[in-house]
Amino acid sequence: MSIYDCKVKNRSGEDVSIADFKGKVLLIVNTATGCGFTPQYEGLEKLYKEYHDKGLEILDFPCNQFGKQAPGSDDEIHEFCQFKYNTSFDQFSKVDVIVSFEAKEDFKTLIVSNENVSDETLSLYVNGEKVQ
Repeated sequence: MSIYDCKVKNRSGEDVSIADFKGKVLLIVNTATGCGFTPQYEGLEKLYKEYHDKGLEILDFPCNQFGKQAPGSDDEIHEFCQFKYNTSFDQFSKVDVIVSFEAKEDFKTLIVSNENVSDETLSLYVNGEKVQ
């Protein structure tokens, strides 16, 4: 299975295929709007504006699993990010990044972590293939 086989939900709840981004450089991020790292949106937007015309796509997946630091609906999170950080990159529906037996199989390809939050791991994909 390739990352391009995955489907995710946009913030409106509609299915989006990662294959729609084939040929682009993907930066897939897990974010929260109520933590010490929230100002990361400013840097992400700067990066997006600088490299989007060269093929960069930032796929933002908010998560509320870590201390409930992404409260609110998908639309509220989006409005906050646009108002506070003027974000223009794609923001998707909230996700759970701690993968468990309940996680959808296709999403396990996108975001990989183990049961221990402090031991979170990331997977890097280049041209749709996982890099060790």
